[in-house]
Parts: sequence; structure tokens; C-alpha cells
Amino acid sequence: MGFLDSVPLPRSAYLHIPFCHRRCFYCDFAVVPLGDKASGANGPGSTAIKSYLNLLHREIAVVPDGPPLATVYIGGGTPSLLAPAQISSLLKHLENRFGFQDGVEITLEIDPASFSLEALNGFVEAGATRLSLGGQSFDDEILERLGRRHCRADLLEACQWLNDFYRSGWISTWSLDLIQGAPGQTLHFWEKELNQAINTYAPHLAIYDLSIEPGTVFAWRQRLGELELLDDDLAADIMRCTSSVLGSKGFSRYEISNYALPGHTSRHNRVYWSGSGWWGFGQGATSAPWGQRFSRPRTREGYRTWIEEQEMHGLHPSLEVLTASPMGFDDQLIVGLRRREGIDFFAMARRWGWDEEKCEIYITSFCKFMKDLFEQGCLKREGSRFKLSEPKGMELSNQTLIQMLLWWDSLPQDAVAPPSHVKLRRKDCDLGLLVD
Repeated sequence: MGFLDSVPLPRSAYLHIPFCHRRCFYCDFAVVPLGDKASGANGPGSTAIKSYLNLLHREIAVVPDGPPLATVYIGGGTPSLLAPAQISSLLKHLENRFGFQDGVEITLEIDPASFSLEALNGFVEAGATRLSLGGQSFDDEILERLGRRHCRADLLEACQWLNDFYRSGWISTWSLDLIQGAPGQTLHFWEKELNQAINTYAPHLAIYDLSIEPGTVFAWRQRLGELELLDDDLAADIMRCTSSVLGSKGFSRYEISNYALPGHTSRHNRVYWSGSGWWGFGQGATSAPWGQRFSRPRTREGYRTWIEEQEMHGLHPSLEVLTASPMGFDDQLIVGLRRREGIDFFAMARRWGWDEEKCEIYITSFCKFMKDLFEQGCLKREGSRFKLSEPKGMELSNQTLIQMLLWWDSLPQDAVAPPSHVKLRRKDCDLGLLVD
């Protein structure tokens, strides 16, 4: 059996809405700032939004049929710039194209001060079952340093609305994003931020490390010597504080950056980390329905041209079940290690095409290569399963993942090459993988 023989059918979809009011100072996403007064229906920027949504509908229409979707994620940008009717139209088109499973998880990203209570009602009526709030900080000075548009009062109001919706049963769960390691943070300050987040009763928290990406305002300020980042010791203390405080309140760290109370993990995000396939739609969006990842053009004109090419000349090979390549084994290892449960190395290696002898040789070489990380307590082995320790391994995950890539690069070509015997076959009675 080849690796693709065990790839599950894609049952998830990501839709990218690139529009936002302004580009935050740390953001390098494929976004289109429209100004603080922009809105999706009839306000400033609405013409650009409507034109883009037409392209998004065209892309959804051109992909092959697939099984009903279990999760949908509408991200951005700021999707809450759109009118509820526009969100509803997108979801109806997706449902007509694929169908939705019973209990489908539909996540909508929203930003404080970008929506009203009336709009929130509309988003839920349109089908959103899970809302992800981009708060980033409860402190007005930090928010200003990050280039955020909202203030503390806006965030607290939005949290109250979401908690009311959750307690009333109108949504199944909701999530709050925060950034740790922002300029000006201290350990005491960060602990206060975490306690404030806990007091909002958000059942899911996404805690992201600040990273300085090329082309951002922060990268420009860093080159000029105007950006004062936290030193390594303070950054490490803050990460340990996050794990300790949230763990003491019942939050489980189920992935490097994500914490949830029981029953509130993001089903959609776990698709990415498990190596399962997903559809992706929109400017700059990444898809991997059959394993091979593909990212669409990041500009509006580039995306428009790409859509026209798909309509006239056929789909990109990654989108066709018979022409897609498998996800690289190294990619599978990296995304899998991000999860609390880690990876079953032996099972993954056998699916990739290694026989038992190769598994024994290369997994042994992996253990030797990663010896220091095992001894430091960053990496753990339980039989054939490998996982990052919590909190130390999770905190030093970059170091571990870099070492893993170096190990992968040290292997002979016959180990890293995709299996030559991979065939696609049919699974169930709908799209699947084909065998001889």
C-alpha cells in the first residue's frame, strides 16, 4: 500500500477574505487594507469586496466534487468587514457544491470594532457556529504599538457578546487570540493579560509568539533600530507563564499555540496538523486536498488571472485527485509534532513506503541525531510515538523542528523520495484514491 492509499478524503475548506481596515505592524498576510470606514455592503471599499467575492464564487464553482464538509474556516484579513448576507452567500455556495455534514464546524474570524451586535446576529444566522476573535491584547498602549484599530473597551464588549451567544447556545464555542512577546510586555503585565483572558470565559485561547516578518512595519523599524524586542530570557519566562497559568485553569495545550477547555479544540485547525486534506479558496489561500500544498497568488490581479486560467485550461495538478503529489514525509513530521499527541513515527514511515528494515535504520538514526533534545527533556518517546514535552519541548519547538529538518536532509535519496509505486484509488463511492 502506498502513502496516498491512506490519505483521507478532504472534508474541510478554508476561505480567505483579504480585506481589512488597516495592516497591523506585524502582519505579512495577503491582505488588502481599505481604510477605517470600509464595509462590505455599501460603504467605502464595497465595490472591491463585491468584485473579489465574485472571483471567490467562481473558484468554488470550478473545483471537483467532493464529500460533505465537516469544517469550514473563513479567515483573513477581517472577514467581519463583510455583510452577513455576503457570508451567507458564500456558505450556501459551499454547501451546494459539497454539502455539509451534520454538526459541521463553521468558524468565522472577527475583529473587535469591525462588527455590531446586529451584524454578529447576522453572522450566526448565516451559519457560523464558532467565532474567532482577534483581540491580541487588552492594553491600549500595546494595541497601539501593534498597529491595531480597536481599543480595550472594544475587545471587552466583543468578548461579552460572544460569551452571551455561547451561553445562550447560539454558537458552539468561541476563541480569543492574544500575542505574547509584544514590545513593552513584562512578565507581570503578561500574567495580568492571561488572567483577563480567562475572565472573559473564552473556552479556547490561541497564544501566538510575535515574529518579525520581512516587509512588515516591524521589520522596517527593526532595521532602523527603533523596535525594542524582549530579550530571550524574558520571552522564555513569558512562555512558561502562559503554560503554567492556563494549565492551572483547566486549559489543555493541544498544539504549540493553542489551548482549550475540554470539548473546545478547533476541529478545523487539527485538520492541518494531522496531515488530512483540505480545500482552499481565495487570494493567497493554501490548499492541499490530496496532500500536495499549493498557494494561490497573493495579489488581486494575480488571483483573477489564475482563476481565468483554471476556467480555460483546467485545474492546477494539486487540485486533481489523479495528478496530485503526496505531502512530503518531512512536512508530515513537522506538522504532526506540533500536536500534543505527537506522531506515530513507525506508522507514518510505513505509509511513506519504508519497509521494516528501513524503519529500524532511519528511526534509530533519528534518535541518535536528536539525542541532545531527548536528554534536555524537549522530546519524548513512547514506543513508536514521539512528542514534544510540555512545557519545555513546546517552548523550544523551533529548535526541535530545525533539528528534524537537518536529520531529514542527512538521509539518502531513496529514503526521502516519494514512493514510486503511489497510485490513486477510489474510496467509498465518491472521490478517493485509485488502485490498480
